[in-house]
Amino acid sequence: MTSTGIRLHAPAPGWAIAADVVVVGSGVAGLTAALRCEAAGLTTVVVTKARLDDGSTRWAQGGIAAALGEGDTPEQHLDDTLVAGAGLCDEEAVRILVTEGPDAVRRLIDTGAHFDESSEGGLELTREGGHHRRRIAHAGGDATGAEISRALVEAVRARGVRTIENALVLDLLTDVDGRTAGVTLHVMGEGQHDGVGAVHAPAVVLATGGMGQVFSATTNPSVSTGDGVALALRAGAEVSDLEFVQFHPTVLFLGSDAEGQQPLVSEAVRGEGAHLVDADGVRFMLGQHELAELAPRDIVAKGIMRRMQEQDTEHMFLDARHFGAEMWEHRFPTILAACRANGIDPVTEPVPVAPAAHYASGGVRTDSHGRTTVPGLYACGEVACTGVHGANRLASNSLLEGLVYAERIAADIADSRAADGLPAPVPAPVEQPDRPAHPLLGAEARFAIQRIMTDGAGVLRSAESLEKAADQLQRLHSEARDALHENGKTAEPGVDTWEATNLLCVARVLVAAARLREETRGCHWREDHAERDDTDWRRHIVVRLNPDRTLAVHTTDTADFPPTRQHHQEQ
Repeated sequence: MTSTGIRLHAPAPGWAIAADVVVVGSGVAGLTAALRCEAAGLTTVVVTKARLDDGSTRWAQGGIAAALGEGDTPEQHLDDTLVAGAGLCDEEAVRILVTEGPDAVRRLIDTGAHFDESSEGGLELTREGGHHRRRIAHAGGDATGAEISRALVEAVRARGVRTIENALVLDLLTDVDGRTAGVTLHVMGEGQHDGVGAVHAPAVVLATGGMGQVFSATTNPSVSTGDGVALALRAGAEVSDLEFVQFHPTVLFLGSDAEGQQPLVSEAVRGEGAHLVDADGVRFMLGQHELAELAPRDIVAKGIMRRMQEQDTEHMFLDARHFGAEMWEHRFPTILAACRANGIDPVTEPVPVAPAAHYASGGVRTDSHGRTTVPGLYACGEVACTGVHGANRLASNSLLEGLVYAERIAADIADSRAADGLPAPVPAPVEQPDRPAHPLLGAEARFAIQRIMTDGAGVLRSAESLEKAADQLQRLHSEARDALHENGKTAEPGVDTWEATNLLCVARVLVAAARLREETRGCHWREDHAERDDTDWRRHIVVRLNPDRTLAVHTTDTADFPPTRQHHQEQ
């Protein structure tokens, strides 16, 4: 592994603490990793961008998928996942997910998560798109993520895991051998540590979530600005499959000018029998797929977009009036409240919906133990590309992936530490005062990036739209670079400018990969290459950041990922 030597423009760390492991992120993946590391006797620090419960996990409505029901098997779950992934899933990664998943869910329950139960006392399971069986466990009707977050946050606090809240992680620290030595971070507000500091640790777990804020309309919270992927790229890690951004088909339509986080209308609503209809009440998904409204998300999103194009309208409708008030109030109270808060009553009228950016199937490339191509750097959850999701995530596999792979990461860190002998010395970071600082964009660039990406790299893409997006992103990149080179000026370091700079980084990678993949597969839809091409494109696109901040883009020879550890040995 060769480091880029690039870091964000930021003040030097003014304070430092040491640990065995630093976990960045406090969703299901991050807190599970932290709890397992702490249980293994490793001194663990959790760093999170806002409060412990402010990540994407608490917004997850539908549930967590696992073969827990009578007659269901991991093999059936595997088959559904492979179909949804459109030929790009790593089958071994999926097999790990579905076989280890049921016990991981049971351990989550033992940690304190309470899932909805049937009248017989067992788990109440539902269906979602792409699943041929009821295997989605849920909590509070449609508040699964909030319950999982509550249970994990309580467990972390009860066990005394050290946490640093309101902290944006900036860059990876490395030692003289190029191994992970911790992170730099900026803590906002009042606390034990404020301003830029460092956590020194020989293992760093990225669990920073997604990058939905790269688009104007998304289901992601405002903190989802791709920080983990950008950090990994600057550290020299490989990212893969970033072109596969899943647009959730049914997001509450609040108008064509709506920006930021939009209310999700869970797939579970369709799982319980809601119908997608146009303004005339016609069910347009019938005949398009054997599962109709419960087809995989990419197919439903495309079906909605096609109908919108045909009828020259900005949204379709989700009709669940036949549920009645009692079912809405019991099964989907969160969605019911969100709809009513925006002047829509799903008990008496169809709900206007349209696709919006939802989930990144690609991310920092890892192996089956969560190891990236940078020694000592791990990734899990939405920031990672484990190979589980392929070209399109199967509904409710995300929480399960976070659980399973976080546990595997903790086990790998504990095993490697035991093999080395405890306690392990914390490697000293290399002092690099002359490392090139990445020029920062002004905070206003965030909105420009979002408009560029929504127009050029949204649900519908083409060579023309992607070329325009690439040119506009390059202009932003060049202006910031030239200002720094010519007069030493860059935007003032701060959370808003660091986030905008991270968004530009991930946007450039996404567009580069989307331009290269000249086919339609999964949630990547090229209007000018409408067919799936297994001969040329059943392979992955891998991207690294060069020291001069250009992108090194290549495709794998097959649908298999090369091992990350082999990559270490060859460098």
